[in-house]
Amino acid sequence: MTIQQLEYILAVEKFRHFGHAAEACFVTQPTLSAQVSKLERELGIILFDRSKMPVIPTEIGERIVVQAKRVVAESKGIFELVAEIKGEVGGTIKIGIIPTLAPYLLPLFIRNFIEKYPNVLLEVQEMVTEDIISRLKNDELDLGLVVSPLHENGIVEKPIFYEKFYVYLSNAHPLLNQEEIRVENLPSEDLWVLQQGHCFRDQVLNLCDKSKFQRKNFHYESGSLEGLKNMVDRYTGITLLPELATENLSKEEKIRLRPFAGDPPVREISLIRTRSFLKQKLVTLLFEEIQSAIPSHMHSNKEGRLVNFKL
Repeated sequence: MTIQQLEYILAVEKFRHFGHAAEACFVTQPTLSAQVSKLERELGIILFDRSKMPVIPTEIGERIVVQAKRVVAESKGIFELVAEIKGEVGGTIKIGIIPTLAPYLLPLFIRNFIEKYPNVLLEVQEMVTEDIISRLKNDELDLGLVVSPLHENGIVEKPIFYEKFYVYLSNAHPLLNQEEIRVENLPSEDLWVLQQGHCFRDQVLNLCDKSKFQRKNFHYESGSLEGLKNMVDRYTGITLLPELATENLSKEEKIRLRPFAGDPPVREISLIRTRSFLKQKLVTLLFEEIQSAIPSHMHSNKEGRLVNFKL
């Protein structure tokens, strides 16, 4: 049994197709198939049901795949450990980041990070929290940038900063007469929210009377904060924006922005990883780079009310 063979069976499990798995591993299909078959003979079991399309693991094959993921991850960790001991900073980091954070956070730190550490390859994908957690546990991602706390078994959370919520209002909205807005005075029937699957949607609905969340003749849920903002700008109503999303608003748009009265609702942003993740040096460097790019008042939550996104 070799690490290479284990990587081949992980590729087949991921793509459910020998040809696509071979392409991903940069080998020919006969080479990959021969190595998988050789491993099956060595173990005396059948790993994949080839009679089905897509190819699926057998019952025992599924258990072997779980173990193979651990072995491959640990083997890669040896190289990371040696590099760290030598003081080298390099390697690949696969990061998942939620869509309500990516457009506003990434531009703040990515350029500086890759200039400081040219031997590090950052692969970043936008996805919802549920998918980030799933891919972390399947070793398809190294890190996640999400809203916490998650209280998820096997996941380590490292809080980075805290974002206040702000109310963004349409022109001539009655709430523009108020300097600050109380949470209980939010008109749910005027509210534009993200579509299901986004944690920010759940956070917003936690603040509002969900029984009133329905428009009379038009209901729209966007996949992005920009989509909601455009509805407020061109139509009517309100939406909530996290603090980083307000940084680049125009002067006219900021006039229509209102803070919450009292203890404002706040969301906690964390860097998450699995307990077995070994690239500790890279985690520390990335954490420090992000924190240095964020306004210092966002480093701690001294006056806000943390909003959990789980309903």
